[in-house]
Amino acid sequence: MNILAIGAHPDDIEFLCAGTLALYAKQGHKIFIAVATNGNVGSPTLSKTEISEIRKNECLQSCKLINAKLIWMNFDDEWLYDTPESRNKFIDAIRESQADIVFIHNKNDYHPDHRNAGKIAEDSKIPVSVRLVETNFNHLKNIPHMFYMDSIGGVGFEPEHYVDISSVIDIKTEMLDCHISQNDWLIELFDDTPSNMMRKQSSYRGYIPGFKYAEGFRQVLTYPLVGSYKLLP
Repeated sequence: MNILAIGAHPDDIEFLCAGTLALYAKQGHKIFIAVATNGNVGSPTLSKTEISEIRKNECLQSCKLINAKLIWMNFDDEWLYDTPESRNKFIDAIRESQADIVFIHNKNDYHPDHRNAGKIAEDSKIPVSVRLVETNFNHLKNIPHMFYMDSIGGVGFEPEHYVDISSVIDIKTEMLDCHISQNDWLIELFDDTPSNMMRKQSSYRGYIPGFKYAEGFRQVLTYPLVGSYKLLP
């Protein structure tokens, strides 16, 4: 299968679903990570051009760890909106990956870029299969299964699917640690590192199903339904 995760920022996917992606990669499935914004305001010292280049390179290093292909949309950080340009790029990301499963941000996420990225992705679900919606890639024959990812800290999100990522927590941590530029930035903002924050959340999500570490998801059940789909056990 082809598995696509669409994140708003360069480290969102690593934080929210890299464990699940790593498990799919271990089974031999093709992995794609699409990043909507270039993270060009994510530094207390560097210029927008400098930090965006650094963050793209960090994404590429992270993707290499699970042999994922990076799809870089390059929109400005903090300014992601649903426009014809962004809609076309999201449709292209799904079409380029020939996705069978797509992971997206949920509607209750704290960050507007996250919410907008999730909305654009969800609203692209039908157009990806429409022949006369013309973009740079051909339309899909089948509408992919789509799942909402957790929120940072689990705020406002109640999973219905739990994936046991205990066996790949070190890979998930290593992927997130590729985003070195964000360590000092997040320590300044939240007095914690991204990997520590992620491990706390993964441990918290693992409590209910009885796993050491887990990631949580909900299936997007908008019309037309493509049937209930079970993620990795």
